[in-house]
Amino acid sequence: MNTEERINAFTQLGTRIETLPEETRYEWYTLARARNNWLTPENVQLALEGIRKYLQPDELRQWVGRYSFGEVQPRKVGVVMAGNIPAAGFHDMLSVLISGHILHAKLSSQDPFLLNAIGGLLLEVEPAFAPFLVFADRLNDADAVIATGSDNSARYFHYYFGKKPHIIRQNRTSCAVLTGEETAHQLAALGRDIFQYFGLGCRNVSKLFVPEGYDFDLFFENQGEFAQVIHHNKYVNNYDYNKSIYLINSLPHLDSGFLLLHESEALVSPVSVVYYETWRNPAELQQKLDAAAPKIQCVVSGGGVYGGVDFGQAQRPHLWDYADRVDTIAFLLSL
Repeated sequence: MNTEERINAFTQLGTRIETLPEETRYEWYTLARARNNWLTPENVQLALEGIRKYLQPDELRQWVGRYSFGEVQPRKVGVVMAGNIPAAGFHDMLSVLISGHILHAKLSSQDPFLLNAIGGLLLEVEPAFAPFLVFADRLNDADAVIATGSDNSARYFHYYFGKKPHIIRQNRTSCAVLTGEETAHQLAALGRDIFQYFGLGCRNVSKLFVPEGYDFDLFFENQGEFAQVIHHNKYVNNYDYNKSIYLINSLPHLDSGFLLLHESEALVSPVSVVYYETWRNPAELQQKLDAAAPKIQCVVSGGGVYGGVDFGQAQRPHLWDYADRVDTIAFLLSL
């Protein structure tokens, strides 16, 4: 297949995902959640909508048009898929296959079904992908590796794959900058950045930078549409646990009844908690953002002025918004 044929195949895959029969969609929801209770039907649907956005013809062509593919010698590229949100490894799957390499995918035990099902749809659309799409338990034969995991697992990945060409991603999170001038609409949109996928994605906001003396009343008033998260058993267990820790240790915090805010210089907050940190002037804010940059996936702000991501858009990246800001296609074309 040439690049144009691969683009057309993925465009058709997007259409197939959009028009999945209801019984098939329900089956996907059920099988995904059976393995991982965080993968609710709403979150699986949200992930499928994100994949559909990726597979719009204009999006694919604008992305691919940034590179010169030429003649690619197919290499076996092992990909260790993440499982923190539904189909988290789809971008890597797409990147390897669109570049003409052979994907050897090790699926996460937390999400072993969705990418397999999507891969099956792709083969229905374009059977010529069959030799290029392999789901494997081990990646010993891979010529190169892309692996996503925690800081601890990254050390393991470096040990086993360090001698091969690799991209190894570690823990990242996202933050938001508030100035006190935000509208109710903007703060409600920020809620999507916080609560989508229960805050488990690296593009979810887990930290707020707010001006000294910031009044959180308007922020809390505009998070009400997300209150239903408290009815999810795993989320409420986290909420109850973190609230009890703050109460037992007399730690100052704010409580909306479904979200806890706690002042901390840390970046990565536990589920049901968002950390916040104050700033006095724009120069101090920029200094804090620069210091946090190695662990930040994206910065959300009004108009995207501090990081290019507007409120409500953190979980709607473009294909060229690479994880950890490492250009996956450039890496694959260098093999």
